[in-house]
Amino acid sequence: MNDDQQPNGNPWVKSLLVWGGIFLALLMVVSMFGARGETGPMIPYSDFRAKVAQDSVASVEISEDRIDGKFKNGDSFATVPVPGDTTLTQLLQSHDVKYSGKAAEQGSLLVYILAQTLPFLLIVGIAFFALRQVQKGGGSGAMGFGKSKAKMLTERSGRVTFDDVAGIDEAREELEEIVEFLRDPSRFSKLGGQIPKGALLVGSPGTGKTLLARAIAGEAGVPFFTISGSDFVEMFVGVGASRVRDMFEQAKKNAPCIVFIDEIDAVGRHRGHGLGNSNDEREQTLNQLLVEMDGFEANEGIIIIAATNRPDVLDPALLRPGRFDRQVVVPVPDIEGREKILEVHMKKVPLAPDVNARVIARGTPGFSGADLANLVNEAALLAARRNKRLVAMQEFEDAKDKVMMGAERRSMVMTDEEKKMTAFHEAGHAIVSLNEAASDPIHKATIIPRGRALGMVMRLPERDSYSYHRDKMLANLSVSMGGRVAEELVFGHDKVSSGASSDIQYATSLARNMVTKWGMSDKLGPLQYEEQQEGYLGMGGSHRLMASDETNKVIDEEIRLLVDTAHARATQILNDQNEALHTLANAMLEYETLSGDEIKQLLETGHIDRPSEPRGPVTTRPASGSSIPKAGKRLSGGAAPQGA
Repeated sequence: MNDDQQPNGNPWVKSLLVWGGIFLALLMVVSMFGARGETGPMIPYSDFRAKVAQDSVASVEISEDRIDGKFKNGDSFATVPVPGDTTLTQLLQSHDVKYSGKAAEQGSLLVYILAQTLPFLLIVGIAFFALRQVQKGGGSGAMGFGKSKAKMLTERSGRVTFDDVAGIDEAREELEEIVEFLRDPSRFSKLGGQIPKGALLVGSPGTGKTLLARAIAGEAGVPFFTISGSDFVEMFVGVGASRVRDMFEQAKKNAPCIVFIDEIDAVGRHRGHGLGNSNDEREQTLNQLLVEMDGFEANEGIIIIAATNRPDVLDPALLRPGRFDRQVVVPVPDIEGREKILEVHMKKVPLAPDVNARVIARGTPGFSGADLANLVNEAALLAARRNKRLVAMQEFEDAKDKVMMGAERRSMVMTDEEKKMTAFHEAGHAIVSLNEAASDPIHKATIIPRGRALGMVMRLPERDSYSYHRDKMLANLSVSMGGRVAEELVFGHDKVSSGASSDIQYATSLARNMVTKWGMSDKLGPLQYEEQQEGYLGMGGSHRLMASDETNKVIDEEIRLLVDTAHARATQILNDQNEALHTLANAMLEYETLSGDEIKQLLETGHIDRPSEPRGPVTTRPASGSSIPKAGKRLSGGAAPQGA
């Protein structure tokens, strides 16, 4: 941004001058009243004459309307003389009192008026100044509630460009074209093209929508105003619409420019669903925004860029061409994008030679840009706690485990029996996973408690998946039942724990989706029986569509059939692989954490090429095992809550 776009004057200097003036005024008042206070208390004239007669008075100053004096003990006093008393000087002479005349004070009337009015003016001034300070949030001026809260971004420090945005190349290319429009509009206008009115950035939280907007500001070199959707809405009807008008007035004065509205769903929701004045105010604000973006008056050179992760709740009038001409999807990055994002964030960290961004990217499916930035930061913090000068691959692996599964809880202690049950539970998941062809490869298995789980098996896909196939879903159902089945086979039906609670929850949810949403039931066919519905206050909820009682009964039977089949499949595998189950469980009791390669080596050769590292007791109270996570999440082995 140019320096001439900055507001004139320093607000700190202005505040200092105002408070300095207030201090001087107070000092003046104190000095005016303090000057007279030094002469001492007022006494009656008769008492004054009596003190003179008692030889108690040392000296006096006599004026027309006042006598100031001192007693012989040093105390001061003052009195008002009685008009026509001609014997005072004789009385003073007879008792050897020094006396002198005092000229009448000049401007006493002005001083009196100031003394009476200055405190009142001072109070009014302080109140007015305080009111201005309070109202600065809504705009300057005594009635600034309707002023826009949009802030002009200067980017003097921490400037962001498109070089800092990685992993979302398609979205970046569409926005680069807007920057080219602003830089050289004639290049497009000579072919009849018009500058876009607006672009809507749509994506999950943390994917980089705000970062893209900052990059546009850094690249375009034009004024860039930023504001949040919630800044428009107030409890007073009409304030939001006034702020919209004022924002566009500021933008017109600085055109060509860009206005970025973050979280636009706060003000752009569907109209007609409001209850009460607050929603009426929001709808008025939205109406004004629609008119300003594409009404009778053209706003040439003003580009509106908005961001939201809830495009489904926006009003259709806001999304039509002419208002938001482009809807730019900012997706969760794929493996190539994750690698580029990691390289951008790793530039700020001193890396050890063994760090491989590609390996880390492969192990973080589903991570957004914000998640990857947090991963790099956690690795740097771990290296600092370990007093290392460089961040090594081990820190990134530990940070990834912490982000995915939660922090280790080594302070929690459990009995040997509970630890043994957890080991067999996790070994059951792992053995079933290894014997299901469609299952993802095992990355790590652990019985060290993390987060809300006492242990878990983490599976990572070999590549990013954009859809799930039926054989993979059936394999996931079997793996989810592996922990419960292992407990049943080893400890007996009466000793089954509540550790499989999240496994059961996951399996039931997956089976229900297969039957009611994805048409994977042979009896019900490819029909949808359930849909996701927005609940109260925007909270999502599942809603079963209208169906007969007989159909609902068949749905429940098909869900039960899928889960029971997976349970039977896991039982068959673990019965056939009983020796491998015990071998893996005993190894986990000894090593506590095994990698996928170590598990394969153990089951193929019967040993692991590393020394035993017994770590002593871990974890806490009984009940909790681990499970695999929901479909589409990052982990293949998730966390089970303690207790059922």
